[in-house]
Amino acid sequence: METILIEAIPKQHIMLVEDDMSLAEWFGDYLTEHGYLVTLVNRGDAAVELIRTDLPELVVLDIMLPVKDGFDVCKEARAFYQGPILMMTARDDEMDEILGLELGADDYVTKPVKPRVLLSRIKALLRRSNTPNQPNAETNLNEGLIELGSLYIDAPSRAVKLHGQTIAISSNEFDLLWYLAQSAGQVVSRTELFNQLRGSEYDGFDRSIDIFISRLRKKLGDDANHPYRIKTVWGKGYLLAADAWS
Repeated sequence: METILIEAIPKQHIMLVEDDMSLAEWFGDYLTEHGYLVTLVNRGDAAVELIRTDLPELVVLDIMLPVKDGFDVCKEARAFYQGPILMMTARDDEMDEILGLELGADDYVTKPVKPRVLLSRIKALLRRSNTPNQPNAETNLNEGLIELGSLYIDAPSRAVKLHGQTIAISSNEFDLLWYLAQSAGQVVSRTELFNQLRGSEYDGFDRSIDIFISRLRKKLGDDANHPYRIKTVWGKGYLLAADAWS
């Protein structure tokens, strides 16, 4: 009898950081049923160390946690973790959302959240982190590579280097930088960026793109008060300068 070996597809690992264990187990069971490997963590201090050692594909992070809250966990994790972080909270406060995004979160949901909505957000974040935008012919010097002076962006490995130094950026930050770099020297509207990165229509109020731009400027050594690498063109959008990377 011939034996056929079928290699199992590795499950994507999601870390769910939530101190309400009944809720965590409910979400965990639902995500497990949909094919994910799920780790449950109920304390912020433990979450930081487990993110460091386990490097999950995605972290779902509650804000209200014992010992160390979700904001601190997000800030500390972003020093070494580049995967998507989806923040979750019971507080319907716009400032929580803005702070979470500024500290490095990729998306934000407010409780109570239905499991299928959470699953949809997770799938969208994982899809964006695993599938970069395709380069166009003008920027495709080598497949999936954009070089602008000392700025090096490699899509297959999702790596960014500036002056030879690796820049640690999140999944959303990479997608935003890649999209702007493809149109270097041209203005890209906030609406277009929002549609590409968030996968929905811009409502005129969401500030996530502005926050991601701010985070990129800081990491790429741009001047926050007078940006010259990623410029704001008032009333039109953003422009990544092609000649500002010497």
